[in-house]
Amino acid sequence: MHQARLPAVPASTDSYRLLGATLIDGTGAAAVTDSEVVVVNGRISYAGPRRRGWSAPEGMAAVELPGKTILPGFIDTHVHLAASVETNPAQMLARFPSEHTFEAASIMRRTLKAGVTTARDLAGLDAGYRNAVAAGTILGPRLHLAISALSPTGGHSDFHLPNGAKTGLGMFQDFNPIIDTDDDVRLAVRLLVRSGADVIKVCTTGGVSSPSDSPHDLGVPERHVQMIVEETARRQGQPVAAHAQGAQGIKEAIRGGVASVEHGYEIDREGIELMLERGTFLVPTLSSALRVPRPADVPGYLYEKKVRWSEIAREHVAKALAAGVRVAMGTDAAICPHGVNLKELGHLVELGMSPMDAIVAGTLNAAELMRLQEHVGSVESGKLADLVITASDPLANIGALGDPANIAVVVQGGNVVKDLHGWMPWAPAPSLLEV
Repeated sequence: MHQARLPAVPASTDSYRLLGATLIDGTGAAAVTDSEVVVVNGRISYAGPRRRGWSAPEGMAAVELPGKTILPGFIDTHVHLAASVETNPAQMLARFPSEHTFEAASIMRRTLKAGVTTARDLAGLDAGYRNAVAAGTILGPRLHLAISALSPTGGHSDFHLPNGAKTGLGMFQDFNPIIDTDDDVRLAVRLLVRSGADVIKVCTTGGVSSPSDSPHDLGVPERHVQMIVEETARRQGQPVAAHAQGAQGIKEAIRGGVASVEHGYEIDREGIELMLERGTFLVPTLSSALRVPRPADVPGYLYEKKVRWSEIAREHVAKALAAGVRVAMGTDAAICPHGVNLKELGHLVELGMSPMDAIVAGTLNAAELMRLQEHVGSVESGKLADLVITASDPLANIGALGDPANIAVVVQGGNVVKDLHGWMPWAPAPSLLEV
C-alpha cells in the first residue's frame, strides 16, 4: 500500500487543554457538548467528553470555551494558490516573477486564516512553496501539489494563444503540460513525480473558462488516463484527479481509474452509477460553478458559458449528492475568490447535503481523498492537532463559516496561527502582518 507524503509544518512543543466547547469531530458522529480536547506536542492525545477526574500534568495550559465549537481544520482539495480572480491577464503579464511569488504567499496565508489547514493545489505551485511552509518561512496550509495539469494540444491546460504566446499560468511555468502521444504521457508523469507531485491532474474535457474549447470537448482520452494510473502505481501511487465537466469526459475519467472527478458539472445517471460502483470522489467546486460574474467583468464568450454551465452544475451535482456519491470539498479558488473557502460548505447544503455531511466532506472525506486520513481530517486521539474554533454553531448556520471573521482560532500542528479574540492566552500574540 502506497503512503502519501505528509505535508510538514513547523513542529509544536505546546501542551494544552481545550474545555467546555461543543466538539464536531469530522467523522459524522453526533456533536459532543462540554468536550475536552488535549493537545501534546502537536498531536491530539484525547478528544471527547470532559473528564472530571483527570489530573492534567503540571504546567499544562487550559482554557474554557463555553458556547464555542471546535472542528477539524478544513481541507480544500481544489485550489490554485498561484492565481487570483482579482488579477486580470494584463496585470499578470506586467509582473515580475517575484511579485507573483509574494502574492501567492499572501494568498496562502489568507487561505490558512480562513480555516483551511490543508490544501491540494491542482496546478500552479511548485514544490518550493510546500518546502517554505514546512520550514516556517511562510504561513500556509499543508500542501499537496499537482504542479501542472495535463491536456492535449489545444486542451484546457494549453496556455498558448493562437499566435503561440503564453498567457495565464503558462507565463510562470517551465513544465510542458501537453500530452498527445503515449510517450508524452509516460514522460510527463515521470517528470511530475521527479518534481515532487503528490497528485497527477489530467483534463478529460475542455472548460468553462477556456477560450478555445468547451466542457463538451474531450481532452485526455480514457486510454491515456489508464496509462497515467498505471504509471503512478509504479511509483508512490499518486492519485489521479480529472478536470471533467461534460458528461462523456466524466465517464472516460472514471473508467480510466481516476481517484476524483473535479467539477463534474454535467454528471449523468451512468456517471453517478460508475462513481458509486468504483468509490470515485466528486469534488464539485460549487464556489466556482455557481459564481456568475458581471457581464462587464469578463469576455462575452465566458459570460454566456458561465450562465449556462452554472445551471447545468446546479441540476446535475444536486442529483449526484442525492444519490450518495462520495464528496470531498474543493472550491477552485482562483476562479472564485481566495480566503472565503468555507463558503463551499453552504453551497453543498444549498444543493441538498446536511450540514454535518458537508463538514465531513470538508474534513475526513477530503483527508481520505488525499490519503492523509491517518493524520488529519478529524479530531481524534493520535491525529495532528489541526483545529478550527468558532463562536458560531455550524449545524444551525453552516454559512457562518464562510466568513473568516467567524473563524476565531486556527491551530495547525498544535501551533496557534490565528487567534482573533485572545482565547488562547499561552500562544504568542500574532504580529500585525499576520492578523
